[in-house]
Amino acid sequence: MSRLRLGVTAVLGDDGVDRFTDTVRLADSLGYYALWSGEAYGSDAVVPLAYAAAITTRIHLGTSILQIPARTPAMAAMTAATLDTVSGGRFLLGLGTSGAQVVEGWHGLPFKKPLAMTREYVAIVRKALAREAPLVYDGEVYQVPYRGGGAAGLGKPLKMMGRPRTDIPIYIAAIGPKNVALAAEIADGFLPHIWSPTRWKRAFGDSLAQVDFERFDVAPTVYVATGDDLQGCRDTVRPLLALYIGGMGARGHNFYNDLVCRYGYEEAAGKIQDLFLDGKRREATAAVPDALVDDVALVGSRQRIADQLDAWRESPATTLNLSHASPDDLRMLAELVL
Repeated sequence: MSRLRLGVTAVLGDDGVDRFTDTVRLADSLGYYALWSGEAYGSDAVVPLAYAAAITTRIHLGTSILQIPARTPAMAAMTAATLDTVSGGRFLLGLGTSGAQVVEGWHGLPFKKPLAMTREYVAIVRKALAREAPLVYDGEVYQVPYRGGGAAGLGKPLKMMGRPRTDIPIYIAAIGPKNVALAAEIADGFLPHIWSPTRWKRAFGDSLAQVDFERFDVAPTVYVATGDDLQGCRDTVRPLLALYIGGMGARGHNFYNDLVCRYGYEEAAGKIQDLFLDGKRREATAAVPDALVDDVALVGSRQRIADQLDAWRESPATTLNLSHASPDDLRMLAELVL
């Protein structure tokens, strides 16, 4: 059985900085392992963590995720080194390619070669942080210094200034089999969304077959809804799952829908997606099965969640990153896990 750690995802959103501050300070005081800040097309992931570094003392601070297409790998290395410095060595670098809808629709860049991009990006970040030599990389996606079309011809290899920590942990957000296998090969951990502690082998077994789980952190996002009204708790989580399964991508191009199918929920996944893409979000939400909610989330009473945690301990999951958790949820899970 694994020893679980707890993390929490926190978003600096429309409800202002006060709620974010309260969550960060509470998680730090309870002994949570990590605070994760993400980005889509609103708040970035970096500024909230810089703020969190100033008001905490021990919790690790991770990006979940920095979008790879939004930054050069050298910029990611600089950001990682800076956040690690201001936090006193507590930074965790979570990276991911995002998806075509955000990359092309928001950043205005082509979404292509995500596996090659991820592999090269991580290699360049590690080389930049290592500072063993001026940075030179000649890959399929990235070329440093740049010598391609339109180059001024003045680029020269540079070495990062300062003395960054060379072993900043790198995590990759991955759920596709090839991307998970890549994460297992080149990263220190991975950040899956919609992780099933009972069906993970169906989706990831081959990809993680050679992993030493003593050194590789499996850190899934886990939705939480606590209370004595079990159906009400399920109904809190249901629309979150419907959004990802039904709306995060087009038909045939939705990684989350594919994942749920690999877990064995093909019929439900297809129905949820059809309803969601037809604009019937309420019906799509209602189509999320209770069994799926119970499989991937922590829902219900204190005793029920305590029982659910047994399956998580038996899985390779190491760090449970709680999402949409209230202060009472954070306290309860700390009592049950830490």
